[in-house]
This record gives sequence, structure tokens and C-alpha cells, in this order.
Amino acid sequence: MVAIGLSAGGVARVRFALSCLWEVMAGVRVLRDPGRHAIHLPWANRVRPRLAEVGLLDGLLGQLVPPAPGYLPDFLTPPPAGLVPDLDQELAVLRATPPETVRAQLDLCPGPRPAAVADLYADPDAGLRRLAEEIGAYWRLAVARDWPRIRAVLDAEVFHRARRLAEDGAAGLLNDLHERVRWEGDALLISQRHCDAPDVPDGSGLVLVPSVFVWPSVLSIAAGDVPQLAYPARGVGGLWECPAEAPDALGAVLGRGRARLLAALDAPRSTTELARRTGLSPAGVSQHLTALRAAGLVVTHRQGRSLLSSRTAVAEALLGASA
Repeated sequence: MVAIGLSAGGVARVRFALSCLWEVMAGVRVLRDPGRHAIHLPWANRVRPRLAEVGLLDGLLGQLVPPAPGYLPDFLTPPPAGLVPDLDQELAVLRATPPETVRAQLDLCPGPRPAAVADLYADPDAGLRRLAEEIGAYWRLAVARDWPRIRAVLDAEVFHRARRLAEDGAAGLLNDLHERVRWEGDALLISQRHCDAPDVPDGSGLVLVPSVFVWPSVLSIAAGDVPQLAYPARGVGGLWECPAEAPDALGAVLGRGRARLLAALDAPRSTTELARRTGLSPAGVSQHLTALRAAGLVVTHRQGRSLLSSRTAVAEALLGASA
């Protein structure tokens, strides 16, 4: 059991953040043991051959990330800055990790060190540069193509949690994150069978990191100045599915394009993501969304630099009735 100190003052400093590195590390863990992460099998089956072709999972990155529930060195996931994730910025932080921190956390890893990890231990500066290069290659081969749909799920999750906080307060938010997480008294308790990090009795706030690849579990970093909790974002179950088809009856009334947009808005999505899912041009999506907003079927809100659209209750009723 991990206990992250969260007094009333600590709760006031809880924040959300999105992280490319969390998705990388959790994604590599999925690929190490796909059977534990069945939802992601379509993705794993698609990207594994690309990674195997260049031997990427056999390199330093693959050797550092153990199958669940093994210890993941904390320096691999430095605290993310905010809601606009940037891989290059996160890699710069990773490369700047002090050598003593790298060695201290590698000492927590059980068993003999593979060759690439031993080289990282001997020369952390050179090893971190090699690791950053491998992460960049992994991102291009395994994540970049799907990043817009992943990002849409993460943005929708943050929007949902912000509403939950406004409606139910901090207790409602924290106790609804995951079945293994609960807030009691002055601590956030995380039930984990294997955790080498020490308990933190006096936390200084907490960074909540929604993730798609961390499903179905949670990952926490309780050590250090900034505790982190990565948890599964809502909507992961439909991440790799094709969008639902719009009912023909609704298409006859609204037009096929607008009906397809409503069907694709099963979660808040950007114009770019809607264009990718429906096959419409971004300009066409924008025109249809303008008409749907005017009719009270769609609402749009800003999330960071993105504008996300979602269905209204009237649109839900139309889809239900026409189906």
C-alpha cells in the first residue's frame, strides 16, 4: 500500500497533466506482456512487427521497462509540466537527470543488469542520450500515427474530471479515479502489490496523469518532491474500435455528413480527430459543426490549445430514437 500525504492544503495543489513519456513507458510494458492488456491487442499486433524489425524492444528502452508489476525506475517519467504534452521537452528533462539519481534508482531493480543497462549505470550521461534516441524512434514507429486519437481520449478525460471536481468536490474526484485508489483522512491510498517506493506521509500536492496504456492498473511515483499517479483514462475501451455508423434514418434528416459526425462524437473530439474518423475534410467538419451547434446538437469547449466538440442531450436522444 502506498500512502501519498494529501491534507486539505495538499488537495488544493492537486493538478492534472498529460505526458508522452508515461504513454511510452506504459506502452512498452503493454508490448512486454500483451495478455495483461487485452484492450490494446489491436495496437500491439500492429506495431510489434515494426519494432521487432529494428530490434527496438531488445535495446536499452526494452531492458529498462519490465513486465508488470516490476519496478519502473522513476527517472523514466519525470513530472509532466501541463496539459500540452511535448515529447522533446520531456526528453530534455530526462537527459538532464543527475547521474546519482540514475544509479540510485537502477540499484532498486532486481536481478543482474542487462548489458545496455550496465552501460547506462557506468555512464549515465551517454546512456540517457542513447535512451532518448530510442524513445524518439519508438514514438515514431508505435505512437505518432495514433497520437491524435490518444490525445482526444486524454483531453476528454481531463474535461470529464474537471466537471466531476466542480460537481462533487475533491473527494468525489479522487475516490472515482480507480478501484485501487481511495482518499482517507489526510492520505491518498493506492493498493499495489509491488512497490519499491517509500510511503510519503507529508505530500506537497499530487500530479494526476490520465493514460491510455496504463490500463487496467495504476502506476504511482510516491518518492521525490512531486508525487504522481498515472491512471486509466475513460474511453480506453473504444480507443481502437472503428467509430459507430450513423443510423440511416438520422442521415436522411440531417444529411450523412452531419449524422456521421454525431455518431463519432461518443467522446469530446477535435476537428482534426473528427476528420480522421469520418473521412470528411477538416473544412467540411467545421462547417457541419457550426450547423450542429446552431441547432443545439453540439457544444464546443476549449481544452488547452484544442477546441473539443461533444454531443448534447438532444443529440443523444436523436441517435437513440433513430437507432
